[in-house]
Amino acid sequence: MRHSRKPLPLLQNIEVTQLAAEGKSIAHTAEGVLFIPFAIPGDVVDVQVCKKKSSYMEGYVVRQVMPSPLRVPPFCSHAGLCGGCKWQALPYAEQLKWKQQQVLDQLTHIGHFKDIEVQPIIGSAQTQFYRNKLEFTFSNKRWVSKEEFQCGAAIDQPNALGFHIPAMFDKVLDIEQCYLQAAPSNEIRDWVKQFAIDHQYTFFDLRQQQGLLRNLIIRTSTTGEVMVIVVFSSNDSERIQLLMHDLHRAFPSITALLYVVNNKGNDTIFDREVICYAGQPFIIEKMGDLQFKIGAKSFYQTNSQQAFQLYSVVQQLAQLTGRQTVYDLYTGTGTIACFLASHAHKVVGIEITPEAIDDACENARINGIGNATFFAGDMKDVLTPEFVEHNHKPDVVVIDPPRAGLHPNVVNTLLQTAPERIVYVSCNPATQARDLALLATQYRIQFVQPVDMFPHTQHVENVVLLCKI
Repeated sequence: MRHSRKPLPLLQNIEVTQLAAEGKSIAHTAEGVLFIPFAIPGDVVDVQVCKKKSSYMEGYVVRQVMPSPLRVPPFCSHAGLCGGCKWQALPYAEQLKWKQQQVLDQLTHIGHFKDIEVQPIIGSAQTQFYRNKLEFTFSNKRWVSKEEFQCGAAIDQPNALGFHIPAMFDKVLDIEQCYLQAAPSNEIRDWVKQFAIDHQYTFFDLRQQQGLLRNLIIRTSTTGEVMVIVVFSSNDSERIQLLMHDLHRAFPSITALLYVVNNKGNDTIFDREVICYAGQPFIIEKMGDLQFKIGAKSFYQTNSQQAFQLYSVVQQLAQLTGRQTVYDLYTGTGTIACFLASHAHKVVGIEITPEAIDDACENARINGIGNATFFAGDMKDVLTPEFVEHNHKPDVVVIDPPRAGLHPNVVNTLLQTAPERIVYVSCNPATQARDLALLATQYRIQFVQPVDMFPHTQHVENVVLLCKI
């Protein structure tokens, strides 16, 4: 006989006390710790529990009993739906406070470091329109709100161009106005969507893997240049040419108009040919006295102004005098390597993506940098004792790994190589704290500096200086 599952409780008058990982908030109840999205400290809410484990629960707000005195009106009509900018209801000064606390908590609870001093976080001067890259998804099944569904209105327009609803890969929220990227980002997105509807282009079906229009990527730079990449699922030459032609005419400000045909089962374009329809196949970004060529597949920090702040911290902590050999691990397109080169004797950059290394070499060339060399390959395979012997032992190592942090082989090589200083840049303080604990056998934490790259989100960048014991 099948037993019916016990219904999950509705918890009433729950006070939110703090913020947690992934942008969720925390409340402590008689039944245990409760994680809630889109609530802020000080809120009193009724919460429907949707998951219950032995050590915690998860739920969602069904009624706002009393709003927090900290709460401010969200500036975006999509707040609470698209999954981004989850902290809009929290004043920016409070966001910075919680991000700094997050860094300290990870170092304490995961790294098990005691008496660590964290410097005041460096906030972003721009809290809106600060991103230089956005990627939108076409979908023939736009997200229908609860209000639309309950009123039973006919869905006249099923197509969407926007962002994925969290935890629902095949549902896309149709974006009307996004506050993340400056003009002409919104205007280009809205024009492309309306053109596609007017000309009966098919939007991608994420389950069936069919439909011509797949993704729209927009990159902007502080120099005023604009890159637009339209990703199609098949090589329908006539329709591709028509859209690209009219888009080029409608927005002459686009300096790099590109398209990609991607018929794979995932959205990555790194293994696809990028075709330049009009303009140059790249845009130029400037940082201080340097300039960087950014192509369709290039990695570049998505908050350009804060990237300068971040790299300035790295340069300060590296304490270069012009005599040191510097290794820049996970160098990407060589931005940090180029930023440090004029202060070092030699810079060696390593990155897994060959196209990124090509960009790094080109960025060094256009900036007249002759003391930087770059190598492509998986870090754990490239950074070996033999590599270090051949390229000279580093005095300073800068590390900026992906969110997963360092591979154990990389940690071991660092310990064997034993540079005097390691500057560890991380977009994930949790994995950074784990790695720092592994390095603590030979290094001590000298300086911790958080930098906010992504206002209104839970994400925080953290820079740690390690000095050899």
